[in-house]
Amino acid sequence: MENKTPNQNPIKPNSKFPKFNISWIYGVIIFVLLGSYFFNENTPVKEVKYSTFKEYVKKGMVEKIDVYSAKSSLEAQIIKDSLKNVFGKDFKLYEKERMITVSVPADEFSKFIQVAEEKYGFKGSVEYKESRNYIDVFLYSILPFLLLILFFVFMNRRMSGQMGGGGGGGIFNVGKSKAQLFDKGDTTNKITFKDVAGLAEAKQEIEEIVAFLKSPSKYTELGGKIPKGALLVGPPGTGKTLLAKAVAGEADVPFFSMSGSDFVEMFVGVGASRVRDLFRQAKEKAPCIIFIDEIDAVGRARGKNPNMGSNDERENTLNQLLTEMDGFGSNSGVIILAATNRADILDKALLRAGRFDRQIHVDLPDIHERKQIFNVHLRPIKINESVDVNFLARQTPGFSGADIANVCNEAALIAARKNKSFVEKQDFMDAVDRIVGGLEKKTKITTIAEKKSIAYHEAGHATISWMLEHANPLVKVTIVPRGEALGAAWYLPEERQLTNKEHMLDEMCSTLGGRAAEEVFLKQMSTGAINDLERVTKRAYAMVAYFGMSDKLANMSYYDSSGNSDYGFTKPYSEKTAELIDSEAKKIVADEYERAIKILKDNAEGHNKLAEFLIEKEVIFAEDLEKIFGKRPWTSRNDELMAQNPEVVEIPEIADEQTAIPEKTTEEKRKKNAN
Repeated sequence: MENKTPNQNPIKPNSKFPKFNISWIYGVIIFVLLGSYFFNENTPVKEVKYSTFKEYVKKGMVEKIDVYSAKSSLEAQIIKDSLKNVFGKDFKLYEKERMITVSVPADEFSKFIQVAEEKYGFKGSVEYKESRNYIDVFLYSILPFLLLILFFVFMNRRMSGQMGGGGGGGIFNVGKSKAQLFDKGDTTNKITFKDVAGLAEAKQEIEEIVAFLKSPSKYTELGGKIPKGALLVGPPGTGKTLLAKAVAGEADVPFFSMSGSDFVEMFVGVGASRVRDLFRQAKEKAPCIIFIDEIDAVGRARGKNPNMGSNDERENTLNQLLTEMDGFGSNSGVIILAATNRADILDKALLRAGRFDRQIHVDLPDIHERKQIFNVHLRPIKINESVDVNFLARQTPGFSGADIANVCNEAALIAARKNKSFVEKQDFMDAVDRIVGGLEKKTKITTIAEKKSIAYHEAGHATISWMLEHANPLVKVTIVPRGEALGAAWYLPEERQLTNKEHMLDEMCSTLGGRAAEEVFLKQMSTGAINDLERVTKRAYAMVAYFGMSDKLANMSYYDSSGNSDYGFTKPYSEKTAELIDSEAKKIVADEYERAIKILKDNAEGHNKLAEFLIEKEVIFAEDLEKIFGKRPWTSRNDELMAQNPEVVEIPEIADEQTAIPEKTTEEKRKKNAN
């Protein structure tokens, strides 16, 4: 026999019961009221005409009359002996009350009943009453107000839920700040500066602000003042928000975090009210830090013409933010951090000293910083000895920190898909290909002619890039469709600080190599070169209109870095200059196209051999081109930098990874790509 505790709850804790909701009570009340009105079993009453009623009175069939003056109606009780005459075959339904109802014309009944008593001998009782239909009174007088109250309570609760619930929400608290507070000792945010790889200069600037908050006397003794604000600027995914999270984890002060879009609301005046409330809370907890992510949502430059794209509510919010950051009021001890990737569209008043004293540029990581970022994201991943962090850093030029995190995650997913125990080097390379080129589509059907056209096109790119000094070094060429592309060539872009005219021309020539190969060897033109032509055209116009690299428009630039011409209706040059820009851009493209054709004709044998090899293998690597054309005589910029700074990051020469791979390894790579 089981021993049960007297207070034991028989309901299992994991039982799934619907949660209580106060709207259930409202629904039950409305259901009961409507049910009582529509389904109430009242005593049946027959309605008759006034003339018929008078006949009943004259014949002595009525024994009692109740008159309702407010409704201009009456109810009459029929004597038992006259039930069949009045109610007919259904008289048994009316046998209990024997009532009929009559609508009485105004001032008619009193005259008639007097005549009936004198002339027809009516002796029944007559009573005059006021109408008291309580259901009608409730439905028409009380229910509308009750429904309004219920609707008000419902909307208040709903807005409270959308605004974070608790005491901070509600329709009367719509102007309250929605910032999330990380107070002292809060362990929910465990990110520190150790978790932020790379970004050495940006971290130094941010760490100084944190150090000031921890020990302000070190700076104030020399007469220094803490910066009022710092703006993190950089491309998406470079770690701006991550830096702010690290500040929240490191600083021993309250940290308010919110997005710029949290200020924007459909109600007039709400944005400015939230700004005031945010700074009021911050002043109460000073010293503290306020972080506004994506500040361009509220800090966009104010329009000069209110009819041309300006927003009064957003501008009022911005005006209030400007006043709170540096106005007559004192915000001592309140530091503003903000992040954006569109600093060019911010209002100039927001960027001035005294509001944002510092602009911290968070750029894309270089090869050394990418290695540090890889080391952070590889911690939770099981890798084997084939994974070389230096090689991965070199294979991901132009990748942001978010892109590198995505590469590591994709590599782990690819290895799991292949039922591997560890993530290998090839999994990382497949992940890079997946992110850069898109999903591989081996099932896409192509004809022999289409496959040949794609192979000759990609071989044209590979041949010219191999023959030009300033073109990016080739890594891999494939004619397996990926994403929207039918073929692709992978390069290692040179991460140059300065780009010369020769660099741009060589890259344009290499880009035009696909179209040129189609014309030279296949005597045709296809739509597959659309992406190449788009890139070449934009680069040619940039050389002429922005960089001043044309002969007839030398040293002229029509680029507006301030962004003030976004809504301009006129060009900064005349129509004659526009025609000149067109002609110069066309000339550059035409010259590079002729140059590409010449290079292909001079190396026709090697190109055709490469194209046929590509048709056979579908994927070729840099060592295959080296066997056909010989080793490139030029040293890449990355090799030169590594040779000058070997102590910074030891990265193996490109020959160790690509050009010096034995034939067996190359075949293994092809098999892996084929599988």
